[in-house]
Amino acid sequence: METYRNQLSAPYMQDSAFINKLVKDAYFRTKHEVKAKHILITTPKIPSPKDTLEAYQKIIKIRDRIVKGEAFEEVALEVSEDPSARDDQKSGRSGNSGNLGYFSAFKMVYPFEAAAYTTKIGQVSDPFRTSFGYHILQVDSLRQSKGEVEVAHILINDTSSIGKELANEVYKKLESDAQFGALARQYSSDVGTKSKGGKLRQFGTGMMVKPFEDVAFSLEKEDEYSKPFQTRFGWHIVQLIKKHPIAPFSEMESELKNKVRSGDRAQLSQKAIINKLKKKYSIVENEDAKEIFNRSNLKSISKDSLQSIILSINEKKITQEQFADYLKNLRNVPIFQSFEDFKDSEILSYHKDNLEKTEPEFAYTLQEYEDGLLLFELMQQKIWEKSSKDTLGLKNFFDANIKKYQPKELDKIKGEVMNDYQSFLDENWISDLRRKSLIEVNKRQLKN
Repeated sequence: METYRNQLSAPYMQDSAFINKLVKDAYFRTKHEVKAKHILITTPKIPSPKDTLEAYQKIIKIRDRIVKGEAFEEVALEVSEDPSARDDQKSGRSGNSGNLGYFSAFKMVYPFEAAAYTTKIGQVSDPFRTSFGYHILQVDSLRQSKGEVEVAHILINDTSSIGKELANEVYKKLESDAQFGALARQYSSDVGTKSKGGKLRQFGTGMMVKPFEDVAFSLEKEDEYSKPFQTRFGWHIVQLIKKHPIAPFSEMESELKNKVRSGDRAQLSQKAIINKLKKKYSIVENEDAKEIFNRSNLKSISKDSLQSIILSINEKKITQEQFADYLKNLRNVPIFQSFEDFKDSEILSYHKDNLEKTEPEFAYTLQEYEDGLLLFELMQQKIWEKSSKDTLGLKNFFDANIKKYQPKELDKIKGEVMNDYQSFLDENWISDLRRKSLIEVNKRQLKN
């Protein structure tokens, strides 16, 4: 019953209307790709309020510089704490000045994705926070998604003129009707794909180096192949296997809903439920009772000293000891944040414990399941076990119906007799129940 109750309550722990909105947003963001650049000011993995405030003040000043006219890329190259944005003198690598190229739904952490799709083209977003720190971003453009492609490629990883000559030689063989897969097996330097005829995994924009991506998406017809072109990895020839445009919403809805519920968006849905419950419930925090958790010797405090009420939700009273037990499973999380998380979990727990009182459909389904389990147990005792274990009753039933089974012996047709005996017990039990019960049938409604 407890297992089933947990399964049945799961949908009530999220806001279904909010989930549906997130799914529709995800589909729009799958159909449309956004191009943006960003600046990051990092915070420690476990930031203190001081760390958070300093990072926020820093990003505010940076945003002001850009709003007043400084170029976003120049400022990003100077101050962004995203390693990819800045030049690396040791390796000689040039920074990307915060440019991220095009991306779509589920390619970035959700707060970043949401900021990119809700900021107007050309504008600089307000500061927003992710697990990495504080960001601002500027949106360059929005376009229809190209979907995904399946391609095969031949890689000649010699970037010199000799590599170019070999790539041109392979291309001439393709022009002379040689098979692409056979040439990939013979010439390609990509050990991971050459045995598969050069076939790569299906990919979308932003997943390959830009020159490779541009050529792959430019091919129109299946089996069409490109002329040799160069990337930093060497010389390539690409053949189109299949294009995969974005499917209609009706086909993607189920997949998107699963992604939403299993990803970081699910927390938003749960948070939406919690925020609704906070308005609905009477929630009282005891600030004096919370003070004890600022002590450094928390582990040495006895349970007897942790019996004050720290939080109440309607009639439910929650003690300091319960919060102390919650803290045992946490590491390196500030107390103020831990208490907020604890409060949210207790609100959800209270909601779950009271679903029978607040959700009639939940209560009805749970009762129906419990009735089913009880009936199964009763049938087991009254009929199935009795027909298999009551050997004397089975023998008496056989003897009473001997004419039906002659000339066979009980041992040779025991399975058949047990089946008939079960039916006999079932019919007798129902007859007995009918005698003991007052049954009324509304004949007019039955006729309807």
